[in-house]
Amino acid sequence: MDIRFIDLFAGIGGIRKGLELACADAGHTPVCVFTSEIKPYAVSVLRQNHPGEEIHGDITQIDGAAIPDFDILCAGFPCQAFSAAGKREGFADTRGTLFFDVERILQTKRPRGFILENVEGLVGHDGGKTLRTILSHLRAIGYNVSYAVLNSKYFGVPQERKRIYIVGTFGNAIPLDGFPVERRTLAGVLEQGLPTMDTAFTRLLLQRFDIAQLPGKSIKDKRGGKNNIHSWDIDVKGPTTVQERDFLNILLKERRKRKWADMYGIDWMDGMPLTKEMIATFYDRRDLDTLLDSLTAKGYLVYEHPKKKVKVKNEAGQEVSRRQYDENLPRGYNIVAGKLSFEINKILDPASIAPTLVATDMQRLAVVDGEGLRKLSLREGLGMFGYPQDYRFDVSEAEGYDLLGNTVVVPVIQAVCGRLLDNIF
Repeated sequence: MDIRFIDLFAGIGGIRKGLELACADAGHTPVCVFTSEIKPYAVSVLRQNHPGEEIHGDITQIDGAAIPDFDILCAGFPCQAFSAAGKREGFADTRGTLFFDVERILQTKRPRGFILENVEGLVGHDGGKTLRTILSHLRAIGYNVSYAVLNSKYFGVPQERKRIYIVGTFGNAIPLDGFPVERRTLAGVLEQGLPTMDTAFTRLLLQRFDIAQLPGKSIKDKRGGKNNIHSWDIDVKGPTTVQERDFLNILLKERRKRKWADMYGIDWMDGMPLTKEMIATFYDRRDLDTLLDSLTAKGYLVYEHPKKKVKVKNEAGQEVSRRQYDENLPRGYNIVAGKLSFEINKILDPASIAPTLVATDMQRLAVVDGEGLRKLSLREGLGMFGYPQDYRFDVSEAEGYDLLGNTVVVPVIQAVCGRLLDNIF
């Protein structure tokens, strides 16, 4: 039979593709009767893959009654308002309120079922209140609602990606557990023989490390551990002495201890500046002043105030928690540990899987190709989300990384939609 559906906050069409594949598995014909998306280059990808279809814009401006009748609503409503990568303001963020447009359309059209996808952070946001609000609103319409957090690494996709999936029908509750487990490594999606990078950063990295040592390594100054390469290990910011490198490795761990927060009188945070007097308690050297001045001048250390938690009003006038410098407390020395500090922040291991891919750092992931390093290709990115090989994705590299970091995992959607179709039809 024909399965009529609509695709809201469509992105590049991942939920649609998963539903279409599930329909094919069940012998049904999927028919998309309405699509809404506002990001121009996402719309471009939708048109590449579904030529001739009309793509509608801002769903908040569309009357639900004007949407054609349909059987299933698909929506990956914006997740930034609930994501740990954002400010997590939830319904206080205008993006968080877009759920209520999903509710509005469900109330107006009362389709047989729906599938919603969002970040794992939705589960615990505001102590669980946000999710309870969403579920209660869906149930008030009359739907029997189920939800589960599923990890894509168990669905044949080489990526650690936990997301919440919410489904509902007017029938029995849909079980969202017991899916067959399928694992796949990055080797299955990586290409070979593509152009490699030749930059000052990659040259430093390859001078200090053999290419075979690099898969699985992270380049960041926030943590220690055998799989982390620090900026001072490759002298990114200037030459360092053995003493300077030893000191930075010690400070890296000390700055994370809770006792310093107690001494400052602030809530503990993961990586605080330490005053010279604090540092002298575990690194007592005559030349400490010279050492600190040298590393600060080179940019390995920053001299700053500690941060305290404060309550501020957001744009919606609601009170939210923030960290800000407390200028009443003495300044100290801290590792410069910005997440996006380096041209590359992780080199993926073909024998393993990727971490959760997000838009802000996808362009800083690299892979070994031959004797060099390169960024992920967009085709490889699609593979890490389970899109089929013939999926069109003709966008710029920057646009592609942004779109991929916000898309869904097609095989998980396919599996969940399979359960949804079995329940409805």
